[in-house]
Amino acid sequence: MQNICVFCSSSDAIDEKYNESAGKLADIFIEKKLTLINGGAKVGMMGIMSRKINKAKGKVIGIIPEVINNKQLACKNLTELIVTKDMRSRKEKMSDLSDAFIALAGGFGTLEELMEVITLKQLEVHEKPIVILNTDNFYTKLIEQFEVFYENNFTKSDYKNLYFIAGKPEEAIDYILNYDHSKLDSKWYKTNLNV
Repeated sequence: MQNICVFCSSSDAIDEKYNESAGKLADIFIEKKLTLINGGAKVGMMGIMSRKINKAKGKVIGIIPEVINNKQLACKNLTELIVTKDMRSRKEKMSDLSDAFIALAGGFGTLEELMEVITLKQLEVHEKPIVILNTDNFYTKLIEQFEVFYENNFTKSDYKNLYFIAGKPEEAIDYILNYDHSKLDSKWYKTNLNV
């Protein structure tokens, strides 16, 4: 586990506690000599992590779509910047380069990225670890919604093992570095396969 993709907010208007969490995670990347894969923007938590890791001579690969790059939002503090045609190809490239995923607090984009990697793992497209970093209970309501899925058989309760919920950055990295993939049951209920 060397290349870790971090999905996170690009907002500069968020509470400082979320920025602090991103900064602590960056410190661990530096200490463990991990490569950060992110969305390549200079704003929000993305920019905080990139600048901190870059300043410590760590490796940061940013992947940014043309539409955002054209707004002059690309971070200059990167080891490498990859510009993609669109958002879909950006996510594909991020996934291809990454050994693991961490979702920090974020908005619609972060949520969409998180849901995609969970769904792809459910469909056995990848077996990579996924961590939801629940800073100050940011994701608690989402996690409660997941429970509604399980309780009502929209997804199997076995799929709680698709992701790990961490309270602190240290727990997130610990989980990834000690990850042991366990084979999950097929997404499809047997009755669906006999129709």
